[in-house]
Amino acid sequence: VMAADLQEPPELAVEFFRRLEQDACDVICGVRATRDDPLRSRLAASLFWAAYRWLVQPEMPRGGVDVFGCNGRARDALVALTESHSSLVGQLLWIGMRRDEVPYHRRARAQGKSAWTLRKKLAYMMDSSLAFSDLPIRLLFGVGMLALAVAFVYGAIVVVARLTGLIVEPGYAPTVLLISGFGALNALGLSVVGAYAWRTFENTKGRPLAIVQRRYTF
Repeated sequence: VMAADLQEPPELAVEFFRRLEQDACDVICGVRATRDDPLRSRLAASLFWAAYRWLVQPEMPRGGVDVFGCNGRARDALVALTESHSSLVGQLLWIGMRRDEVPYHRRARAQGKSAWTLRKKLAYMMDSSLAFSDLPIRLLFGVGMLALAVAFVYGAIVVVARLTGLIVEPGYAPTVLLISGFGALNALGLSVVGAYAWRTFENTKGRPLAIVQRRYTF
């Protein structure tokens, strides 16, 4: 699988097939070691793939994967995944198997401009995050727990201040307790509901519980 703009050298296919024919790996990825793109493009790509590694697939190479090859076993496992609005590279890493990498130099674009716009990048990141990661739900749970702890401490301070006469405005203490307490519970409750929704979503993807890499008959 390779883009048609020739920024990835087609000669990579020779090395890919050589390693696949030697049965040294099931999946082989081209990893950008250097690139001739403008500084702005390099920075944007670095930020994008860093966010991808953090949100979606920690196993993603730092330069991302724009070209890869695989053998028949990996191909069959990959095309058996029928989910939509997903990430092909994310699925490639998800199926596991034996992976190898080939570094290469990304060439400058000879003509035209990239169709990989910011809008498409954001849509791709959203699809990938929702398809492979529950990190936003776990972050919301952490925020809810932290907010609940802060609300408890702040509520205790407000109560003590009210009892000692430091707060004299009527209705201030219960208003603060209600807003802070229920706000924290709301964030925590949303994270719990999101966790159940994520598990339901995981079951609807239809991904296999295990993928057979090799089968031997005796």
